[in-house]
Amino acid sequence: MIKKTFTFSLIGAAALLAAHAASAQEVVRIGHVGPTSGAIAHLGKDNELGARMAIDELNAKGVVIGGKKVKLELLGEDDAGDPKQGTQAAQKLVDSKVNGVVGHLNSGTSIPAAKIYSEAGIPQISPSSTNPKFTRSGYKTTFRVVADDVHLGGTLGRYAAKDLKGKSIAVIDDRTAYGQGVADEFEKGVKANGGKIIGREFTNDKATDFSAILTSLKSKKPDVIFFGGMDAVAGPMLRQMKQLGISAKFVGGDGICTTELPKLAAGTIDDSQVYCAEAGGVDAAQKQAMDDFRARFRNTTKLDVQVYAPYSYDAVGVLVAAMVKAGSSDPAKYLPVLAKTEGYKGVTGNISFDAKGDIKNGALTLYTYKAGNRESLAVIR
Repeated sequence: MIKKTFTFSLIGAAALLAAHAASAQEVVRIGHVGPTSGAIAHLGKDNELGARMAIDELNAKGVVIGGKKVKLELLGEDDAGDPKQGTQAAQKLVDSKVNGVVGHLNSGTSIPAAKIYSEAGIPQISPSSTNPKFTRSGYKTTFRVVADDVHLGGTLGRYAAKDLKGKSIAVIDDRTAYGQGVADEFEKGVKANGGKIIGREFTNDKATDFSAILTSLKSKKPDVIFFGGMDAVAGPMLRQMKQLGISAKFVGGDGICTTELPKLAAGTIDDSQVYCAEAGGVDAAQKQAMDDFRARFRNTTKLDVQVYAPYSYDAVGVLVAAMVKAGSSDPAKYLPVLAKTEGYKGVTGNISFDAKGDIKNGALTLYTYKAGNRESLAVIR
């Protein structure tokens, strides 16, 4: 009886030690913020799922930081695309002592949130915020893995004037930091390439009725209409253009460049009517890696990639790679390594940061829509 008791005691002690070791395993928390509710929830969820997929795959492979195996954990927050809610979400992640942040999706939420992360010394990588101001505030904690609106808007402006041969070009924006910013750069690009802007109109990111501004523009006979905003607004706008008999080409930035746009437009998009650019894209050499990612994403989530899930995925990878190289998940210790990221091989291409935290040599992909499907036209750097 004594022998059995001793044996059971050893077994119990071993179990306790194993449980203690498991509980002692370091947990590295990475925050994600995006609009997972509201009109563009499909885009916020796309980003979050990309980040979560990276976390799951890295945990399956095993991550060792400073000689210790760690467990990665994703803390997701919803900012609903609202700047005020965005800063609240940022503060919540800071209070939760996250080791890094992927987000936010929108420039309008990323910009005010950046100050909060900076004051806490927590690195923030946005997979999709394109307003130039995001990385122009002097914060050492702010990075992005996509090209900015200067590149995106200017390229679309040149494309509208030169390739689409627009002679009378109208501009509409939704007054958000993203929408207004990309529209301003588009207008500059049009004028720099000899195009003429015949009107500039404004709406908001929750509007559904555009009859007044579209009627006003119709009288000016535009051959191209640019919209700075998101797909949830662009879809109804395209429907109302059709109802009013406006046959102008419709151009927009990455906010409208989604697989959901044809559904949101209720099938009213004519072939080669809509042109858009995504702040990102891969060359032929990288196409297989991106195709593989899309297949894994579909298999894992049962959903198709909307736009920026691959960039969220890579943002997580860049953060963790910097921690591994620095031998620490402490933001103060790995931040200098993160800032010097050079040639990280992601599914979206090689990632290197400049002194501002912008991606070097960022790509753009031009798209159009045919038969309700988005088709790639070209990758531009």
